Amino acid sequence: MVLGSALPARAADSPWWGNGPSRNMASSETGLPDSFAPGKFKPNSEEIDTATTKNIKWVAKAGSQVYGNPTVAAGKVLFGTNNEVPRDPKIQGDRGILLCLDEATGKLVWQLAVPKLGTGKVSDWEFLGICSPPQIEGDRVYLVTNRCEAICLDLNGLANGNDGPYQDEGKYMAGPGKPAMTPGPQDADIIWRFDMRDEVGVFPHNITSSAPLIVGDRLFVTTSNGQDWSHINIPAPKAPALIVLDKKTGALLGEEASGISERLYHCNWSSPAYAKVGDQEMVVFGGGDGVTYGFDPAPVDGPDGVKVLKELWRFDCIPESYKKKNGKLIKYTAPEGPSEVIATPVVHKNRVYVAIGQDPEHGDGIGYLSCFDISKTGDITKSGKIWGYDKITRSISTVSIANDLVFVSDYAGNIHCLDAETGKLYWMHNSGSHIWGSTLVADGKVYVGNEDGDFLIFAATKEKKLLNTVAFPGPVYSTPVAANGTLYVATPTHLYAIAKK
Repeated sequence: MVLGSALPARAADSPWWGNGPSRNMASSETGLPDSFAPGKFKPNSEEIDTATTKNIKWVAKAGSQVYGNPTVAAGKVLFGTNNEVPRDPKIQGDRGILLCLDEATGKLVWQLAVPKLGTGKVSDWEFLGICSPPQIEGDRVYLVTNRCEAICLDLNGLANGNDGPYQDEGKYMAGPGKPAMTPGPQDADIIWRFDMRDEVGVFPHNITSSAPLIVGDRLFVTTSNGQDWSHINIPAPKAPALIVLDKKTGALLGEEASGISERLYHCNWSSPAYAKVGDQEMVVFGGGDGVTYGFDPAPVDGPDGVKVLKELWRFDCIPESYKKKNGKLIKYTAPEGPSEVIATPVVHKNRVYVAIGQDPEHGDGIGYLSCFDISKTGDITKSGKIWGYDKITRSISTVSIANDLVFVSDYAGNIHCLDAETGKLYWMHNSGSHIWGSTLVADGKVYVGNEDGDFLIFAATKEKKLLNTVAFPGPVYSTPVAANGTLYVATPTHLYAIAKK
């Protein structure tokens, strides 16, 4: 049995990246439109003229960048952006911003304003904002910030008082070494924070990005440990790629000790997933070394008194032909060379589906999509392999699985539909532009956006049927999300709530 592999039975919230712990980008939402118009800008403004929209519930202004997808729960919509359009006059300059909006109206409820690290592109790239999707459980929000922190927030913000042991919100908002600000009811209420740089010695590369995973009272977080500006040196080779915290207190409970950071190609950006095979629970993690790992979620004693995650299995997602040619190593960034795992592994029927890829800055190159059995132990690269698909280019996209079909996009802009059991290709479509986000399957349709702002809608069937292409007034880098009969799509500057009227 695999927990989370089944889809919810009715319209519901979407509090997870990937609709649940299995991270399958498929939803049981129905009644979603396949025809809508995002509208046009009012003259000389960045405001959408609602009179020019169709099937748009509301449009909310973001900053100038949106890379993470929204999550929806308890009447609220949360997503990350930057501070290029300040919502609070006292919060100026480049910041990471988490916006909490009212689900019915799109109006601001509260925001978390995160100061920059001041390291520039090497660890906290300018104007990227917060790239991690938040995880909502009850009245708690779990997030990874641009400052390489895992942080827990009150879903209701400071409007209902300052809860939890953390009471320095004003100091946090101001940033290190600056006079504390006076927080108000539209500011975030921080319950606890865990600084991964200080506590476990992480060196984040470019930006910290992870969708937290909750397993019981444990919170699993990718650290984004990576290379420095040289793209050669790994400053923290002993730092963990994955850690586990107490979700109630933020205390460190354990870390992976498989040596992933020593072997990483670029960075660790893949988010963890959860599975249960028989009686064995496991956290599934795609490493920056191109290997996907299964860890027991309960930390055990390790060397030097450090609690570690026991490795159950590992699967090398990189074909050997991508590593060497004529006995010589192929350069990592070469189009024909190896790649790491950036996409989130998806668990379905005791199997994992995951593609390899690289930072989009590295351009196009060969990719590979693997399907393997996680009921085995040890090195399962050969024994666990079910099928592999090599007609995909580098991909940072998570797959969607529905009705025994796998839908996945690649960075070159192709959408692929394959048989989940055999890997047989049913169809492929070239969208004409790069794709950063993932496909979403919902209401019998496949939704995906590209860098040109084209939003494509297909029938979720073996036969290729393009139902519509909607032109947004900006790129779509993030993944669409469906919740409570509404489809959410973000451009760098706006979040659209799309629903049939």
